[in-house]
Formats: sequence, structure tokens, C-alpha cells
Amino acid sequence: MSFFDFFTEDIAIDLGTANTLIIHNDKVVVDAPSIVARDRASNKIIAVGKEASMMQGKTHENIKTIRPLKDGVIADFDASEQMMSLLIKEIPALKKRFFNSSLRMVICIPSGITEVEMRAVKDSAERVNGKEVYLIHEPMAAAIGIGVDITQPKGNMIVDIGGGTTEIAVIALGGIVCDKSVKIAGDVFTNDIIYYMRTQHNLFIGERTAEKIKIQIGAATEDLETPPEDMNVQGRDLLTGKPKQVEISSREIAKALDKSILRIEDAVMETLSQTPPELAADIYNTGIYMAGGGSMLRGLDKRLSQKTDLPVFVAEDPLRAIVRGTGITLKNLDKYKAVLMT
Repeated sequence: MSFFDFFTEDIAIDLGTANTLIIHNDKVVVDAPSIVARDRASNKIIAVGKEASMMQGKTHENIKTIRPLKDGVIADFDASEQMMSLLIKEIPALKKRFFNSSLRMVICIPSGITEVEMRAVKDSAERVNGKEVYLIHEPMAAAIGIGVDITQPKGNMIVDIGGGTTEIAVIALGGIVCDKSVKIAGDVFTNDIIYYMRTQHNLFIGERTAEKIKIQIGAATEDLETPPEDMNVQGRDLLTGKPKQVEISSREIAKALDKSILRIEDAVMETLSQTPPELAADIYNTGIYMAGGGSMLRGLDKRLSQKTDLPVFVAEDPLRAIVRGTGITLKNLDKYKAVLMT
């Protein structure tokens, strides 16, 4: 261990469209929404994470809330850099330091990302004091986080439904054999709910309300064994302009999300059809693993299982499976050198 290693901290980052998670010393120390609030007059960032999320949809003209990542990639370079910098400063162990530590980072990225987008992530990381920056594909990180031994000559299929993208990949021998990335995930589900409320109930609701509906009563199928209780939703009546409340059920949300889920099913089927026969035989025995926040949608695993005729397993803590995998990679850099991009 060199003298400079004493000043280097290891952190693993899951830079997601919806949430950013950071692991330091094997613990998730930051779990915050990927949102920043900016003062338009001074151009300064005034809030980040949960605080900025509370402001979403409630700001006046001088404050703007920005989601720096869209579809899993950086859309606003400046805002994403500042968000990363502020969230890294939230890490309790680094707060106590009098100086800025150099950082060794592993960051996960979507598998369908381009070279230019990859470069943007790397540049952002280097500007916030990243001395060594490694990148790992999300499905690979999810597989490691779930506990799959990716180095074996055995096929495993991972479906990671995040905020901006759904990543589907078949992994064997520490590499991605075939993959598909579709821009249908949590954000599209939220927009589907907003559209459904407008067209079916003449009710205009915001993104935060739609997100709440998705979490509380969201479902992928109408015939759930134990459906959640109906929910009261408040918004603005499009006909009268008055505030109004309506009651909705999980069956209605299943109808609203049906088209988007069909497209995810098609993408899974397409990936299966491209899988080499020997790996397809392995997947028949091991089934499909699901991770990411979208996999928590009630009945989605059952629906995918019916479509593919394969067993479907949802990760233990699907929201944190990817960042956990990224953290494991960071701890065993030599073992996973082959799956990392520098």
C-alpha cells in the first residue's frame, strides 16, 4: 500500500435515471432521487436529491428542477456533474475530512450506451476527483449483485428494469453474449399513468402523484391474488379547472401499463430468440433473474413467466441489486478486471 492510497477512497456509484446510490466501505451511504433544483437567476444548484424531489412540480419561475439523466444517460452534463459532486460530499466519512480525497470509482452504465455517452460519464467522474474510474454494464452489475457467478461457462438471463431503460442480457463466462436495451421502464410507466388519468378520469396529475400511484397500487396484471386497496387520487379537473379527487384500483393501472409491459415482453422474447442454443438450455434450467425498481411492479414476474414458460426470480432487494454488484466489483477489482471498462 503506497502513501497515496491512504488519501484514496473507494466508492461504487449506480448513476440511475430515477435514483443515484453510492456505496462506501460496503454500505449504501447515499440513496437519493437523481434530481437537482437550480436557481435561474444565479444559476446555482440550491437543492439535490430528496430535497429537490420535494420541489418537483411545485416551483415558481425562478427555480427549475432538472433530472440530469434521461434514459440512463447524461442529458445535462453540468447538472449531473454538480449532482455527483454534492452527493459524494454527503458521504459521512468524507464529510469529516479537511481535504478532498482522490476517488477510485466503479460506475454502472446501460449496456446500450454509445462511446460518446460513456465518455460523458467518465469525464463527469474525473471532474469530481475521480483518480481511477471504471465502468461496468448494468446487467453485469445486477447479476453480480443477485449472487450469480458470472465467470462460469453457464448462461444466465438478467432483466433489469430501471427508471429510464430496461436492460435485458444473457451473460456467460464474464461477458454479455446477447443483449437488448429498450427505453421503456419506470419513467414510461409513470407517463402512462398520467395519460390514463387524463383520458379516463379527466384528471390532470403531476409526476410525483403518478409515481405514488405506481408504487402504491401499480400492477402488471388485472388478476392479482391479493390486490392492494383502492387509492384516492387528487388533481385538477380538466373540464372545470377545480381540484378534484377520484378513486382508482390496481386493475385500472394494469390496463394503463399494459402496452408498455407488452413491449418489454417482446424485447425479452427477442433476446431469447438470439441466444445460442447451449445457453438457451442453461436458461431453461436457471430461469430469468429480475432486478431494478420496475421489477417490483405487482404480478410482473408472473406475467413474464407465463409469456416465456420459464421460472422468473426477482432479486432480494431489486432497487439495490445493481449498486451491490458494483460494490462487490470494486472490492474484487482483480477478479472482475475483465468485465470492467477503463
